Amino acid sequence: MSSPPVFSPVAPSSGQRFLAIESSTDTLSIALGSGGEGDPVWSHTGPGAAQASTTLLPQVRALLDQAGWPLETLDAVVFARGPGSFTGLRTACAVAQGLAYGARALGREGGLPVLPVDSLLALADEARFTVQQAGSTAPQVIVALLDARMGELYVAVYRHLPDGLHELAPARLCAPQDLEAYVRTCLESSSLRTSLQGLVATSALSTALWAGNTFAAYPALLTDRALAPLALLPTATALLRLAPGLLASGAAVAAHDALPVYVRDKVAQTTAERERWSPSPEPKRPQSCAGKRPTGQTPRRPLSRAGLPSSP
Repeated sequence: MSSPPVFSPVAPSSGQRFLAIESSTDTLSIALGSGGEGDPVWSHTGPGAAQASTTLLPQVRALLDQAGWPLETLDAVVFARGPGSFTGLRTACAVAQGLAYGARALGREGGLPVLPVDSLLALADEARFTVQQAGSTAPQVIVALLDARMGELYVAVYRHLPDGLHELAPARLCAPQDLEAYVRTCLESSSLRTSLQGLVATSALSTALWAGNTFAAYPALLTDRALAPLALLPTATALLRLAPGLLASGAAVAAHDALPVYVRDKVAQTTAERERWSPSPEPKRPQSCAGKRPTGQTPRRPLSRAGLPSSP
């Protein structure tokens, strides 16, 4: 069995330049920088989802102008590939592709590399960074959560070690009432014992840090936590911090190979399903984690490049 992925912090090479785009939630986040601690960062935060398609490119141009960095001098374009908002993921992917292709038209041979990064990994790193910036020790286990709507959550579990974040379980859908049992199963799995390095599953679960945007909708997730859950979103600055290590590990792809990862294939509910989830004395239980396997990357869909440099 292959080892779980490890996302290691790596100091950027001198002069490295990255553009990061995160639009997997209702918030659009863009950042420009080297990914190095203490290095300058140019950033923008604003409304995401459908609005991101109109504001993303102008804000990218504005940040490049502020930094004085021509597009073709970037080392890579980093984007959050999902899971998350279908519209936001497609927008970020399309813009990342268009910018990568556009750099070729500006004289960059082969265009720019693209770094697709899991949204939940960016969220886990934001949680780690937030705790450490507050002067506390980073937790050993981070449970990253995003609201998937339709009565479900996106969840991924990470182990924090000195060499970086180890993915214990990849992103998948889960019903809120099944989340605790699913995370426990992840930590107890025999295939993860090496990554846990002797950490007892019960202890890991009780001391895990839960982070995400799900706690207002599902307040029961706040109870019985040794560490106060953090209400956070994945950010473009987290993508910047991850970028040097991912680029060094060979995670970059050509623009045409950059794809969103939806996890859920279904974007909307039927009328019957919406009625099923409306408040009632006995709401119908959603399908549990155990029955919802991640689909990975969905077949590629055409991505609009309106207003973007066209592919040759």
